[in-house]
Amino acid sequence: MSAKPVDVHAAGAVIWRVRRGKLEVVVVHRAKWNDWGLPKGKLEPGEGLAECAVREVAEETGLLVQLGQRLEPVRYQLGDGRWKQSTYWVAREVGEDHPALNGRTVPLRAPKSEIDKVEWLTVKEAKARLTYPHDRDRLDEVADLYADDRLDTWTLVIARHARAVKRHAWKPGTEHDRPLTKAGREQTRALVPLLSAFGIRNLISSPWERCAATLAPYAKTTGIPIDFRAELTEAAHKERSAPVARLVRAQILRRDEPFALCTHRPVLPTVLDEVLDKAPGRVRRSLRLEDPYLRPGECLVLHMVRRKRGAVVVAAEYLRAGKVKP
Repeated sequence: MSAKPVDVHAAGAVIWRVRRGKLEVVVVHRAKWNDWGLPKGKLEPGEGLAECAVREVAEETGLLVQLGQRLEPVRYQLGDGRWKQSTYWVAREVGEDHPALNGRTVPLRAPKSEIDKVEWLTVKEAKARLTYPHDRDRLDEVADLYADDRLDTWTLVIARHARAVKRHAWKPGTEHDRPLTKAGREQTRALVPLLSAFGIRNLISSPWERCAATLAPYAKTTGIPIDFRAELTEAAHKERSAPVARLVRAQILRRDEPFALCTHRPVLPTVLDEVLDKAPGRVRRSLRLEDPYLRPGECLVLHMVRRKRGAVVVAAEYLRAGKVKP
């Protein structure tokens, strides 16, 4: 039997740190309901889930965070019969000088009448404090990730360029300057808070117009320059795919901070082959590894850990800018 459609979406995060050798998380007390929970809240109109998660964290706790991997969503029925789903990510605090924060709206702290206590607790202490079983389940997930050395990750976002004018309709110019449509430009603006939510601080792209324009709003907002690489164009890849593989190995898999790469549909298989080369079977089975891989404006968000043999993908999710997906 298929799951009931979701009527209400909410998003939040399990914020974590390690202090004196112990894993700690943030819990909040809601004064109105006199309960303890994880920071979360409902989506605002036009908001994406990841964007909502970092906003709600900032409003309820005052902490500025970047998201890591997504946890199991919580779905339950409200008293009025509607179905609600809360989506959580793990998250870590970032400094106020992080450039990705320029891609977010300035948060307004929740009044004391809503959130009157914010505390860092060990996982054991937090589980004893939390009011609801589904919140305790999320802490069990985080504790398991920590025990398996899969909690401390960095994020790689692989993006297909936003929606562009059709090839047959682009008469004035050539393939390299084919522009985005109005809908595509809207996607690029919505991509700003999505990339910001994951703390993206490095950008690499095909120099062709539709890819460059996809990352341009985020680059302009954050001041992060785009590293344009000719080997990521369709034409260069069609001639030789090996330079793309080398680029991924040399410029992406050796890094350990959030990164976004934007390219074209025909180039995606080579990029994914390199990135997923050492990914475990459970991750590969969760992905669409057949053409077209990604829809225009869609992102594959990969969460990486450093191992002796190199960077390894430990979790993955698909997100579209401004789109809410259960």
